[in-house]
Amino acid sequence: MRPGESSKTAVFVCAGRALAHGAAGVGAFSDPTALALLPEAERAWVERARAHQLPQSGRERWVLAAAERRAMMMVARTVAIDEMVRAAACRQVVVLGAGLDGRAWRMPELADATVFEVDHPDSQVVKQARVRGLTQLAREVRFVAVDFTRDDLERALASAGHDPAQPTAWVWEGVVMYLTRAEVSATLAVIARRSAVGSRLFTYYHRPGLLMLLVGVWVRRLGEPFRSTFGVAAMRRLLAKHGFRVMSDDGLPSLGARVSPSVGAATRWLRHARIAVAERVEGGA
Repeated sequence: MRPGESSKTAVFVCAGRALAHGAAGVGAFSDPTALALLPEAERAWVERARAHQLPQSGRERWVLAAAERRAMMMVARTVAIDEMVRAAACRQVVVLGAGLDGRAWRMPELADATVFEVDHPDSQVVKQARVRGLTQLAREVRFVAVDFTRDDLERALASAGHDPAQPTAWVWEGVVMYLTRAEVSATLAVIARRSAVGSRLFTYYHRPGLLMLLVGVWVRRLGEPFRSTFGVAAMRRLLAKHGFRVMSDDGLPSLGARVSPSVGAATRWLRHARIAVAERVEGGA
């Protein structure tokens, strides 16, 4: 990340949501906030792409095809986590590494919830400027500035008024792979201490594999390298260690297929990407 800018990967995934909004064959997906949250240049590119006004050079066709693949990934990922947040029905929602997430401005189910947006201070300055033109649907949004590699997450949440005695829905999307295993475990320890029984944790993570290595080369060039992967059993053990019982753990292709056949087909190569749903139980750390 460059000082004063949003995360580049956050911009890429937001552009994917903006590109998919209103497109045919994406089932229950909708994100009317994504376009407004993008930087001006990326917003203009998405608008041209949606209007079929991009140049037809070979490079531009390749860039568009890659963006459309990311868009289908974001459809599968977003729909799955939206459904999980609705089912949890918690009055506290903590979005860890919120980036350009728009849930507090597009999900009417959050009308009774306080949403804690946790992210790097530079990303939050940019985002707060962009959400001014959006209608907030959550009861309240509290921005919590945290650098996960350096800052005290627990102290920051406490200062923002998060109540550990009340159930919380934790959305940990698009963060785990950028942290070391030690940082992942340390973050989970904080989540556990601040989770009442019945809290839910939605964790998007990556299994090791060849594709992860290839994608890792690309994100490293963006200055945001991958730092950890977890096998399914390893993730289950780690969550159990911190007092969370895994309720489900699905790969992105199967989650995509539940949205629509076209999304399932477009995400079939993403077998390494998974979402684990876990519930806080008695007797944990």
